[in-house]
Amino acid sequence: MDFAGKICVVTGAAQGIGRALCLALHKAGAGHVVAVDLNAEKAAETAEMVGGTAFACDVGDQSQMDGMLEKIETDIGPIDLMCSNAGILGPLDPDFSNIAFASTDAWNKAWAVNVMSHVHAARFLVPRMKTRGGGYFMHTASAAGLLNQVGSAVYGVTKHAAVGFAEALAFGHKDDGIRVTVLCPQGVDTPMLRGSEDNPAKADGILSAEEVAKATLQAIRDERFLVLPHPEVAQYMQNKVDNYDKWVGGMAKLQRIYKAANDKG
Repeated sequence: MDFAGKICVVTGAAQGIGRALCLALHKAGAGHVVAVDLNAEKAAETAEMVGGTAFACDVGDQSQMDGMLEKIETDIGPIDLMCSNAGILGPLDPDFSNIAFASTDAWNKAWAVNVMSHVHAARFLVPRMKTRGGGYFMHTASAAGLLNQVGSAVYGVTKHAAVGFAEALAFGHKDDGIRVTVLCPQGVDTPMLRGSEDNPAKADGILSAEEVAKATLQAIRDERFLVLPHPEVAQYMQNKVDNYDKWVGGMAKLQRIYKAANDKG
C-alpha cells in the first residue's frame, strides 16, 4: 500500500503506538489522518500534530463506531486504511490463586475493546471497501495473542481472539482486494506497559512506539500479514508448535518467576 493521499483512521490515538502511527502516516504522505480516542483532549492534540481531525469515540460501542465512521466517510472521504489500535490490558492476577479471577464485567470490557472494536470497524467498512475495489485494515493485537499472557488471562485470551479475527478477515476478503496486517509486539514503551512494572513482556527488551510504528508501516507497504517488532516471538511461536507440552511447562516456569517477584514486592 502506498500511503500518499490516503485517508487513514487510527484508534487509540491519544498516546503510545496510536499517536506514533498518526505521526508516521503523516510523515509518509497520508492525505488525511483521523485520530480517534476515548480521551477527546488527547486525540485533539494528536490531530493537531498531523493537521488531521479528531474524534472522541468508545470503540467498543457499535453505535458510536458506526456514527464516527459514517461521519468520516461523509465529511472527509472514503477510508483507505483503518488502524484499529485501541486496546486495554485488563486486570492483573493478584495472587495466582485462580486464573479466572476477573469479573464478568472486566471480561466484557476487554472483549468489547480488544476484539469487538475490530469487528465493528469491519462490519461497517467491508461492504464499502468491496464496492470501492479494496481497502486496508491494520489491527494492533500483541505477542500475547500468539503466545499468551502470564498474569492476565483476560488480556491473553482477548488478544488471541483479535488475532483470530484478523486472520478470518484476511482470508475472507483477500479476493475482494482487502488486505490486513496484524501487529503483535512484546514490550513497548507506552503508558500501558509502564503501569505494569513486572510485566513479562519486558523480557526481550522495550521498543519505542516510534520503532513499532515504523515496522508496522513497512509491513503495510509490503502487504504482509504479521508484524513482529520483537523477532524473538517467531521462535517462541515455533517452540509452541513443535512441543506444546514443553511450551506449557515453560510458561508455568515463567509464571513461577513472575509470582515470586510479586511476592517479594
